[in-house]
Amino acid sequence: MALWGTMVNTLAIILASLLGFILPKLNENMHRTIIQAVGIFTCVLGVAMALKSNEALFMVISLALGGFLGELMRIEGGFEKLGQWLEKKVGKAGGGTVGKAFVTSTLVFCIGAMAILGPIDGAIRHNHDLLYTKSIMDGLIALVLTSTMGLGVIFSAIAVLLYQGAIGIGALWFASFFSPEVIQAVTLEVSAVGGILIIGVGLNLLEIKKVRVANLLPALVIMAVLMGVSRLIG
Repeated sequence: MALWGTMVNTLAIILASLLGFILPKLNENMHRTIIQAVGIFTCVLGVAMALKSNEALFMVISLALGGFLGELMRIEGGFEKLGQWLEKKVGKAGGGTVGKAFVTSTLVFCIGAMAILGPIDGAIRHNHDLLYTKSIMDGLIALVLTSTMGLGVIFSAIAVLLYQGAIGIGALWFASFFSPEVIQAVTLEVSAVGGILIIGVGLNLLEIKKVRVANLLPALVIMAVLMGVSRLIG
């Protein structure tokens, strides 16, 4: 089953979020320290991903053009409105800030190498090992984020299902036009751009600088297009 790994990943986030919501709440100092730890880890992960790029020029173009399009489309505002809508629906029952928890967890779970490579591997080779590993990691992060930020984290499971499901289905279509080598090269560079976005998420968690990461999401698509075209021409 092509999307089995994504379904397992989605279920892991839901169960871990529920567990994190049931467990006793953390005090303010523990809350701050844990969020900072997750933020530092996120930044380091992003740097490691970004350094794997072999196409620095394409990366800069993708980020600049992606940021421009993202601002025009006001993607960040859309995320915030959705978060506010969830806030109204869930209310105090969600604990913490539902909107912030939803946006933060969605970006953490969806922007990363595993979120791209996992669905592709599952769809093309029916190998779900990467997504099984991601499920464990996401589950632990969901547990921590829910215990510190509230139940809004659980709604990110829907975003993960839609995002990774779309990548898996897209990979099946993409594979009919390009060789495995091209797919691997495109995936590497898209993941590297994702690493830059992951750094932005980490900076937001650390409250060092507010980065509108969602507005940079088009950069992922632009990098995929640039790489695909360059391989066709080359």
